[in-house]
Amino acid sequence: MSLNPVTPAFIADLQAVLPESAIRETAPHYLEEPRGRWQGQAGVVVAPQDTAQVSAVIRAAAAARVPVVPYGGGTGLVGGQIAPDGPAPVLLSLERMRAVRAIHARENLMLVEAGAILSDVHDAAARAGRLFPLSIAAKGSARIGGLLATNAGGVNVLRYGNARELCLGLEAVLPDGQIWHGLKRLRKDNTGYDLKDLLIGAEGTLGVITAATLRLAPRPAGEGTALMVVENPAAALDLLSLARDHLGEGVSAFELIHRAGLDFLAETLPDIRQPFVRTPEWFVLVDIGLARGLDPAAALETLFAEGLEAGLVSDGLIAQSEAQRHEFWEVREQIPEANRLIGALSSHDISLPLEAIPDFIARAPDHIARLGAFRINCFGHLGDGNLHYNVFPAQGQRRDDHLDARDAIKRCVHDLVHEMGGSVSAEHGIGRLKVGDLERYGDPAKLWAMRAIKSALDPLGIMNPGAVLRSL
Repeated sequence: MSLNPVTPAFIADLQAVLPESAIRETAPHYLEEPRGRWQGQAGVVVAPQDTAQVSAVIRAAAAARVPVVPYGGGTGLVGGQIAPDGPAPVLLSLERMRAVRAIHARENLMLVEAGAILSDVHDAAARAGRLFPLSIAAKGSARIGGLLATNAGGVNVLRYGNARELCLGLEAVLPDGQIWHGLKRLRKDNTGYDLKDLLIGAEGTLGVITAATLRLAPRPAGEGTALMVVENPAAALDLLSLARDHLGEGVSAFELIHRAGLDFLAETLPDIRQPFVRTPEWFVLVDIGLARGLDPAAALETLFAEGLEAGLVSDGLIAQSEAQRHEFWEVREQIPEANRLIGALSSHDISLPLEAIPDFIARAPDHIARLGAFRINCFGHLGDGNLHYNVFPAQGQRRDDHLDARDAIKRCVHDLVHEMGGSVSAEHGIGRLKVGDLERYGDPAKLWAMRAIKSALDPLGIMNPGAVLRSL
């Protein structure tokens, strides 16, 4: 069924049901995405102030068969938030719906609107003496609705889970404009299909998330961070097992970092303080949060000593202050920016079974070398099996000189990941970038079910067409 572009008549229909403040100028940032792969388009940008206005927009779009692209903070890395082709859509921004509706500290819950910025949610939870543990580098601009729509991960998945595990209920507008009032505060509710889990990760293709009930956690009484040098990824994996044996759920994050990340930081962001005098080949960042009465620094010292005795670590630094903890995390969180400045030829957000990670890291460079001489920066969330495996031109060469190799590199990496039982999309979603990958590597029965669900809930195909599933 064909879709129609936004027309002056359609905009007039919107103006009849929305306040003047809801119609926004189509500023350039709405049509861009962080990696610069695509340039988007929009027939009109609307920024509703409440869920009723979102419903009015969707009803009007359904009546006119006009596509709708939901827009959060614009930080997505797979193009799900823009429409580079097809009929000019309504770009529906949640930026004005930022309220924290309620905090129930005794229940460890927060009700928040979809346009709330992640760092603001962190601050609101902290004021209530609680922690909202989802954390990503783009926390200052990413919004809750987009984070849920992509089932975002981040650095604390090891302890607290993905966005899906941090959400108890949703409010959403379905593709016909109906409002689903699902903001429940229940941890047990077996009343049929779980629409919440269906909408989380759907990237706006099945409806628009307008608010969420988020899980909070007690704030750890003491936190500690260390950098520990390991000989290789296998040793890092053994150190992770040792850390969890001793600290259990006290391990909040366990990040694997290759020396290429520090080299790229030195080249592009020299103001970032380098933690080691001599750059190691591999090291890990370990972050822990412990209950009252336990000493994080002492726990990390014990972990280092036992890791040293077991031959797993050879050097390390334990943060002696909150400022030093911040410095350690700054190194990790600025690596993606250094990658961007260097100019990745092909970036891969992949996950593997934990025990397969050392083998993958050992095998992948040989596969890539058959395609040419390239640099690799491999880093990521070792604790949950998520690697960011990025390929760059050789030193002194430009990315634009090798664009013809991009597809072959991606295919090479993804084929190996699939062969080893992994996923070609760990935490960034499918968007528009990986639609073909989903078709190539996805289970046929799952794809059939996904298309059936899309057809049933959005028979007109107006919701974010071309994202996740190819438009037919």
